[in-house]
Amino acid sequence: MAKAARSTASSNARVVQLRKGTTLEMVRLACPDATQASLISESFGLPLLDSDGIRDRHERLLIETAEAMREGVGDRAMQIHLQRIVGAFVGSAYGAGQFYSRAVTEARDLTAKLANDTRDEDLDGPAGFQSAAQRKREFAADMALQSHSLRMAAEGAVAAYEQLVGERWKPFERQIENAGATVDRKAADLQMAALG
Repeated sequence: MAKAARSTASSNARVVQLRKGTTLEMVRLACPDATQASLISESFGLPLLDSDGIRDRHERLLIETAEAMREGVGDRAMQIHLQRIVGAFVGSAYGAGQFYSRAVTEARDLTAKLANDTRDEDLDGPAGFQSAAQRKREFAADMALQSHSLRMAAEGAVAAYEQLVGERWKPFERQIENAGATVDRKAADLQMAALG
């Protein structure tokens, strides 16, 4: 009987965990900035990107869209709508930045293998053809420009959000219900609670 009288306050307390969203700071760490993108463009003979133009156009795009919808959408609904749109831009840029990072790692690894004179399998191909390492480096350069473009689009979207909503954008953080609790664990908890 003494067990039944025991307080169950500790078993009823819930720890609410949040699923962290992708931030603009994470994007900035993953994607090249304008200086690095320019250096990559020059080193690989790729087009120079208009970073500021990409950012400004995306900022204007969101502002013009929001203004067109202003009469039909309330302030709170507009904020939620913009939150989702900006989140998509930021998430896309971050995914591209991660992909770029993997491409750089692969290019770096293959290039380092070529520096070893005792290896035969990674040597340059016949005259007029690129080596596998060169193709990896060029692919990484393409991914750098892609991720930089998406970064600038995300920065423009974040700037538009701040201008339209009047507060700084931050990612939506979704609550995770009983993180890590499996059906077996839930059943065991219920059974133990019944036992007292």
